[in-house]
Amino acid sequence: MNIKPLKNIRIEVMQSLESKVQSFMDEYLIPIDKIWQPTDFLPNSQEDTFFDEVTELRELAKELPYDFWVALVGDTITEEALPTYESWLMDVEGINQVEGKGNIWSKWVRQWTGEENRHGDVLNKYLYLSGRVDMREIEITTQHLIADGFDIGTDRDPYKNFIYTSFQELATYISHNRVAKLARGYGNSALSKMCRMISGDEMRHHKAYSMFVTEIFKVDPNNMMVAFKDMMVNKIVMPAMFLREAGQSMGSAFEDFSNSAQRIGVYTAQDYIDIMQKLIDMWDIANMKGLSEEAEKARDYLMKLPARMERISQRIKIPQEITRFSWVNPAMTT
Repeated sequence: MNIKPLKNIRIEVMQSLESKVQSFMDEYLIPIDKIWQPTDFLPNSQEDTFFDEVTELRELAKELPYDFWVALVGDTITEEALPTYESWLMDVEGINQVEGKGNIWSKWVRQWTGEENRHGDVLNKYLYLSGRVDMREIEITTQHLIADGFDIGTDRDPYKNFIYTSFQELATYISHNRVAKLARGYGNSALSKMCRMISGDEMRHHKAYSMFVTEIFKVDPNNMMVAFKDMMVNKIVMPAMFLREAGQSMGSAFEDFSNSAQRIGVYTAQDYIDIMQKLIDMWDIANMKGLSEEAEKARDYLMKLPARMERISQRIKIPQEITRFSWVNPAMTT
C-alpha cells in the first residue's frame, strides 16, 4: 500500500481549497479604496490647523501612564516587524508566489499584508507626534526584531501556520482592543478609535485564518488535529518574543514587556488560555468523529490542556515594580 508523505497531502489539501480562497478574500478583506488609512486618524499636515491638532494630541498623551506606553510601543514594534511575517507565510507549502503571478494563496498573503501594514504606520506616526517616547530607540528595536527573524515552530507546514495565525490574530485583537478601552478611560478618544479600528482588522483576519483551519478539518481531520496538538505542546510563540533594546541580547526585553502588558491588563496569561479554549470550541474538537488513534490522543490532550494551564497560571505572580525601558522617557510620562 502506498502512503503519501505528509508534505504531499498538505499540498493537495491547499490546492483543493484554492477555489474557495477568493470568496474568503471577498468576505474577510476590504477593498483598498474603501478601507481606512492611517491619515484618517492623525493630524492633517496639509491643513493650517495641523499644529493645533498636534498640540492637542500631545496634551492628551500626557495623561497616559508608563506601563501603557510600554504596551503601546511593544504593540507598534510587533506590527512594524511585518516583513518577517509576510516572508514567512510566502514560504509555506502550497503558497506559490513564483509561477506567473503566483497562486490565489499568495494573493491572499499580499492583500492581508497590505491591510496589516497600515497598523504599524498609524501607530508609529502617533508615537512620533506624541513626544512621549524615544523614537530612535524604538526604531533600533524594530530593526533588531526584523533582522533577528523568528521561529514560530511551524516550519513550512500550512496546517501549523494557520493554527498560529488563528491564535495570533485573536491575541492581537485582544491587545489592541484593550489599549483602545484604556485610552478611552484616560479621555483619549482619538487614540482609542485608532486602536479600535486596528482591532477590528485583527478580528476579521482571525476569522479568516480560523476558517482556513475549519476547511482543512473537513478534508484532513487527523493530520489537522495532530498539528493543532503539536502547536499547543510547543506553545504559541508571540512575535515579540525576541524583543531587545539597543546593545542588549535577543529576547532580553520580552519578559519585562509582557509584565507591563499584564499589569495593565492588555494581554494576560488568562487571555492565552481563553483563546485556546475558544479555538477548541470553534472547531468543535470535542465532537469530531472517526479519528485515527493518533488524532484521538491529540484530541484528548487538547481537551484537557486549558484546565491544566489554568491551574498553572493561578500560581504565576506578576512583578508590580515597573521596569524602565529606553523606549519610554520616565520624565515624560505619569
